[in-house]
Amino acid sequence: MEEKFMELIGQNQKIIHKVVNLYVEKEPDKKDLFQEILYQAWSSFSNFKGNSKFSTWLYRVAMNTAITHVKKRKKNNNARLFETGYRYISEEDEARKRQIDILYRIINKLSPVDKALVLLYIDNHSYEEMSEILGISVSNVGVKINRIKQFLKKEAGKY
Repeated sequence: MEEKFMELIGQNQKIIHKVVNLYVEKEPDKKDLFQEILYQAWSSFSNFKGNSKFSTWLYRVAMNTAITHVKKRKKNNNARLFETGYRYISEEDEARKRQIDILYRIINKLSPVDKALVLLYIDNHSYEEMSEILGISVSNVGVKINRIKQFLKKEAGKY
């Protein structure tokens, strides 16, 4: 069982990195959250029955763990949801960096669940997959996505 888990995590660890980078800013916090997600995934792996794709199940575990992590840290006033780092952006592309910085600032205003929807939407997940991962109805996913799009457009107009 341990071998299978490690193999599946190895194939899907990008999911964990995306979630971690979305919800925490500082490197030590990222490492802590990554480990916490791995622990939660391992702890509940015996419950994974294969009724959905492993990646869908891992997204759900990672998102739920990250949201819980953020809520705990907010209670302690120690957490700031991510602002941005430019690790993946060329230094030569200042205009693009500015646009992405603005987008991250706007996304940072969203609730943790709405941030999760943005991440899943960007990763081209279907509404059905988003529904399954987040535990909300497909129609609620559609409504939330439309509201998020409207919010992003409205906020982007302020810059």
